[in-house]
Amino acid sequence: MSPRRLFAIMVKELRQMRRDRITLAMIIGIPVMQLVLFGYAINFTLRDLDTAISDQAATAGSRALVMDMQNTGVINPVRDASSPQELMTMLRRGEISVGVVVPPDFERRRIDGREAVQVLVDGSDTAVQAAAVQLAQTPLDSAAYVRPKPSQISVVGFYNPERRSAINIVPGLIGIILTMTMVLFTAVAIVRERERGNMELLIATPVSSSELMIGKVLPFAGIGLIQTTLVLLLGAWLFDVPVRGSLLDVYAATILLILANLSLGLMISTKAQSQFQAMQMTFFVFLPSILLSGFMFPFSGMPKIIQYLAEVLPLTHFLRLIRGVMLRGASIFELWPEVLALVAFITLMMTTAILRFTKRLD
Repeated sequence: MSPRRLFAIMVKELRQMRRDRITLAMIIGIPVMQLVLFGYAINFTLRDLDTAISDQAATAGSRALVMDMQNTGVINPVRDASSPQELMTMLRRGEISVGVVVPPDFERRRIDGREAVQVLVDGSDTAVQAAAVQLAQTPLDSAAYVRPKPSQISVVGFYNPERRSAINIVPGLIGIILTMTMVLFTAVAIVRERERGNMELLIATPVSSSELMIGKVLPFAGIGLIQTTLVLLLGAWLFDVPVRGSLLDVYAATILLILANLSLGLMISTKAQSQFQAMQMTFFVFLPSILLSGFMFPFSGMPKIIQYLAEVLPLTHFLRLIRGVMLRGASIFELWPEVLALVAFITLMMTTAILRFTKRLD
């Protein structure tokens, strides 16, 4: 073995690596991304949960109680409600995570030692339910009134009262599986045609760019629906995961995510020069999606700037859709902001991919 030849090979590999911008970006980007995400973005302590208040007592004591709850930093009152029924509607639509009900006879209940306050929680997110329980048990000292005892503040968790993790995880797994497979499959689609020499045949045909791109994604859409059906069946059989909403709405939300991921994959395929590069670029999409979308870690615990970044990811909006339909029984029309966000993402990515694609070998 010649040290000189060995050194020459090492230099050659380093120079080739330097010319490969995607690999160089992974060498630097992966440790930086993971450090920032796990050190800065991931936080298990929930703060500023969107909350609606139904203060039917409207006394100085009830207002002081609500103010003390807000001072804990756990809840952030964003809406007022006239009745508990209105709070339930907001919970079902995903507009709030917590609802606080102060009955008209609050003062008498407090003095008699009976249940004086109800905290209604969206239990489809087990982390939110745990934070609400902690809120009810936190001492809230106020000089303005005698605070009800913790036993007088009841926490009622809806949609997952047993706090079973499978009910929260299985609907999200649909999004994770579709994001991982759909983006990866389509990311290598155009690149594979170029590497195998099939692009020469496509150039000689009258097929337009739009026809080629759309024709590439439609078969994968069918595969995505098969994967969704498999997860739904296994989730119901093995873990007793309910589908409280319309099954048609479940598939409508799934189709939106499939199209979003396929259009993103096509966008990546127009940028990558090889299948390996396409897989590398897919990793940069998949890692933030699984960490920032709210699947693994509480969305409300992330800093605001990270939440704004997560709003760009289609998986974030899909998780709100699928959990709202499957666990809370909401219709897809009640969750229209998430639908609109996914449609906008699909339109932007597909249009950009078609404009970037040209039927040329170079």
